[in-house]
Amino acid sequence: MHYMQTKKPIGTTARTGETCPESGVWQAISTPSTTAPIAKGNRMPPYNGVAVTWKLIRHA
Repeated sequence: MHYMQTKKPIGTTARTGETCPESGVWQAISTPSTTAPIAKGNRMPPYNGVAVTWKLIRHA
C-alpha cells in the first residue's frame, strides 16, 4: 500500500537538539537571525552557540 507523504506546514517550529521534522530552509527565531538548509532526520543545530527555536520557511 502506498501512503502519500505529507509535508509539515511552513511555520512549523523545532528547537535546537530536536530531530528535524521536515527538510527545507529553516530560520532561527533570534536576533541576529540566520537561515540554514536542514534535512529531515538531522538534529536541529544551535545558533551562535545557543539553543534556539527554528521555523520552517521553505520546503526543500
